[in-house]
Amino acid sequence: MSDAVGRLVLAATPIGDPDDASVRLVRLIETADLIAAEDTRRFRRLASALGITPQGKVISNYEHNEEARSGTLLEVVASGGTVLVVTDAGMPGVSDPGLRAVRAVVEAGLPVTALPGPSAALTALALSGLPTDRFCFEGFPPRTNGKRSSAFRALADEPRTMIFFESPRRTADTLTAFRDALGPERPAAVCRELTKTYEEVKRGTLAELAAWAAESEILGEITIVIAGAPERVPVDLSDPSAVDDVAALVARVQSLVDAGERLKDAVATVAGQSGVNKRGLYDAAIKARAE
Repeated sequence: MSDAVGRLVLAATPIGDPDDASVRLVRLIETADLIAAEDTRRFRRLASALGITPQGKVISNYEHNEEARSGTLLEVVASGGTVLVVTDAGMPGVSDPGLRAVRAVVEAGLPVTALPGPSAALTALALSGLPTDRFCFEGFPPRTNGKRSSAFRALADEPRTMIFFESPRRTADTLTAFRDALGPERPAAVCRELTKTYEEVKRGTLAELAAWAAESEILGEITIVIAGAPERVPVDLSDPSAVDDVAALVARVQSLVDAGERLKDAVATVAGQSGVNKRGLYDAAIKARAE
């Protein structure tokens, strides 16, 4: 092995339009010693669209083999070569392969850098019309109903704008789960096929978007952006003047229970949406049932 030191480069690739490729990306595709691509066929299509031919070796680096590949990438970097890591679209390591290679190279004390570029998360945030001063990226939601509902309830009080990726075939169910956990009036946006020919951004409340998705054929790459929780003035359940408010909250709890949710989970959902004390709301719901 040579004493020379190479580098690992994480490179953002276009999320739709090949013309978004940077000059640096083109140069690195042409000159890198090894290119680790999530899908080698898609990568070669990108290179062809850019009119360039990689001089280095191209290997696959996807979810199920990236752990094994990290040793190969590290060896090339340690011997003085440049390794370029690319995914199908966007930045490696962000809900895509790349993290294991970074960890291996960092732990070896070798250089890692990034070539910034297109990002579906930030593009969707900018187009959503929702607050951009504070935001968080949550990646792909859980796939099963129970875990998804629990994860969304835990985000009911998140004040920052939230960004999610989702499969088109799960988008309708996910928006319904968001509506139930965060409240029907929460503003959101569904961004589809960003930078591509059929780019579409649907904006509205979660209730409106859930209804739209239930009636539509959702296709393409999906990014969902949801406004953070608004500041709430908590309802004091012990205040006699709040009787009407308490009754409305209990009715919302009961509607969720009627839809099949456990009482405890329904109380947690409504309490998270309204800012009331869960224990107090639970007691009020039990009292209403007894009456």
